[in-house]
Amino acid sequence: MKQRGLTLIELLVAMVIGLIVTLAVTSIVVTGETHKRITTSTNDMEQAGAYAAYVLDRAVRSAGSSLVQSVQPTDRGVFGCKLNAAAKLPATGFPAPFKKAFLTKAASDLRVAPLLIGKSQSDTGSDVLVVMGGDAVAGGVPRGLTDPGSANTLAMDNTVGVSVDDLVLVSQQGTTDCLLEQVSGVASKVLTLGGNYYTAGKSTSLETLAASTSTYVTPLGNPANGNVQFLLLGVGDNRTLVGYDLLLGADGATQALADGVAELHAIYGVDSNGDGILDSWADPGAAGFDIAAVMQTPETMRKIVAVRIALVMRSANKEKETVSSATLKLFGDDFQDASKNPVAQTVTLSDDERHYRHRVVEFTIPLRNMLLLP
Repeated sequence: MKQRGLTLIELLVAMVIGLIVTLAVTSIVVTGETHKRITTSTNDMEQAGAYAAYVLDRAVRSAGSSLVQSVQPTDRGVFGCKLNAAAKLPATGFPAPFKKAFLTKAASDLRVAPLLIGKSQSDTGSDVLVVMGGDAVAGGVPRGLTDPGSANTLAMDNTVGVSVDDLVLVSQQGTTDCLLEQVSGVASKVLTLGGNYYTAGKSTSLETLAASTSTYVTPLGNPANGNVQFLLLGVGDNRTLVGYDLLLGADGATQALADGVAELHAIYGVDSNGDGILDSWADPGAAGFDIAAVMQTPETMRKIVAVRIALVMRSANKEKETVSSATLKLFGDDFQDASKNPVAQTVTLSDDERHYRHRVVEFTIPLRNMLLLP
């Protein structure tokens, strides 16, 4: 019986067909894997953007809590006062990414305000948000002193709702300084002060404030419960949204809050006529709205009822092709003619950055405590 094999030509044809099939399958697999990476990267970026927006919304929405009561019906000297807190504030500087540009000329002059925006003042060039507030059991209602106190006691008509280890803000209209103090003892009408946050005062002494019946005490809450916030929020290295607790002092470290955030920018929502309705947007770099002006002007603080934030998100994977446009537009959707928009901003991407995918996440956060002001 004769046996026949494959000829050389048949083997070559079979090899060619096999290579073509292998090439086709490989191309499909590579294309599919590329699309998978792009889809996964885009989804991760959008989820990170949503989470970062949630974190900022939660921090900013309650700005001014326990502080706004001190400006109605009359001013008690809280808005715009220079914050003193033990050896922690005033500060000579802050950790990265707030080290190089944030209040470089006035780090020791940080004032009390529900919300401040430091335009382009993070080390990476993004904006910095300053959020202040509390959540006292007593509702943050300020109480006037009734009798002279001392360097560590405050005498008032009652101490209901104030507990040991709570923080209170001691202020007086017309006095530049306000003192953040910690309660170490509570009697029916006297608070004894001490603990980690106690300060005798620097330019203005606690003893001087305690001796005057025109001084007010504003309860803020208990730091152990996490309901007192004096925060810096900005973008650090490796596209990370970070927060820094001002009450930690020089030894404190920043905390990573969300990743994938390449830039953060913000503008003020202003109620110019006091009717509780947002009338316009203001750039924090404009005259009268830069951080130095706002934190020393209580009248301007009272007009700020919202903040609009834009987060520039960047994917983690670098792609071979250019996948992002050269510029990204921020805060421009309310105007048909962007050239007439006083708050429109443009982010320019480098050639290398254009090989990453970008998304802009914009959202508006109402400052509900400011909206309650008459």
